[in-house]
Amino acid sequence: MGLINETNAQYYAGQQAFTNSVSTGPYDWTGDTNLTLSPNPNFKVLKNNVELTLTTDYTVSGNSITLVVAPVLTDVIVIQLLEQSIWDNYGSYAYVSLTDIVNNFMVAYVGLDKIIPRAKRSDVIFHAKRGLQEFSYDTLKSVKSQELTIPPSLSLAIPQDYVNYVQLSWVDSSGVKHIIYPTTLTSNPTQPLLQNVDGIPEQDVNGENLESQQAITDERWKTNNNLNVTGQLTTEQFEYANVYDWSWWKMAYGERYGLEPQVSQKNGWFTINEREGKFSFSSSLVNQLIILEYISDGLAYDSDTKVPKMAEDALYAHIMHAIVASRANFPEYIVQRYKRERSAKLRNAKIRLSNIKLEEFTQVMRGKSKWIKH
Repeated sequence: MGLINETNAQYYAGQQAFTNSVSTGPYDWTGDTNLTLSPNPNFKVLKNNVELTLTTDYTVSGNSITLVVAPVLTDVIVIQLLEQSIWDNYGSYAYVSLTDIVNNFMVAYVGLDKIIPRAKRSDVIFHAKRGLQEFSYDTLKSVKSQELTIPPSLSLAIPQDYVNYVQLSWVDSSGVKHIIYPTTLTSNPTQPLLQNVDGIPEQDVNGENLESQQAITDERWKTNNNLNVTGQLTTEQFEYANVYDWSWWKMAYGERYGLEPQVSQKNGWFTINEREGKFSFSSSLVNQLIILEYISDGLAYDSDTKVPKMAEDALYAHIMHAIVASRANFPEYIVQRYKRERSAKLRNAKIRLSNIKLEEFTQVMRGKSKWIKH
């Protein structure tokens, strides 16, 4: 039996139509994306292209719709997913859910005359989730991205499911990304203490150190002029120097040697303010549109708990090794065998998911034969 149960209409248009019916239902939605009402409905019901009202015209139970008033034979009832739910369904065949991973493992590897004679389902779920977390950090396609605008406060809250950042970039008017680099030029103090005239930290009535609401270092960095750090000349400086005059080139020749590459760029910088749980940006980036790419652990939301099919076998091997290694009576050579198998399958998964295409690689390598004129 094939693995695809959705019709083309359900997959591409997110809809399922019912015709030639004169009963109130139920009308069963059979697509892969479940119908939900909370926090907001992800679907709507139409009769002859007119949207019906929930509870007034129909009720919902799971993936079934029941009409209050029976249609006539010529009526067409359509269950239509909303746009976001249709997008979420696209490409879903490339993944397998964590629930299916656990079920498949219990069937294939646990039982009499199998590798693991017995194992609790809760143990398998625990090791599957830990494996998904570890794979998310450096193997799976678990990079998320947010499009944000930097406010006048020059700070953005760290995403709710954030584990580590991948890249921050600002976007110009052409839609091209410019990388924003982290900096060691400044830092965000985690304890901006209040002091008395003798420099001794002050305490409250409970004996705890008093802290300022805003660190002075952060305030100074927000007002910093990037030109003082990068060494970049302003337009006025160029005009004053008469940049197109031969004498200016002779005068300036060699004067800009010694610039530090890590600061000689104009894309701006960011720091991570652990005290406030925010990204802090340099003053030149105010009101800029940025893209924040970051890693999650794959467990924050139900929609995240899915594994690419190219890494499915590697996760089975991870669960197998984790269960065997945590038991007292397994010989060490058996544990090492499954450890090597896990490493080999994880390496294969990384190669598969790296998605290297020969045509793309050769296109980039054509640049190596460029002639460089002196």
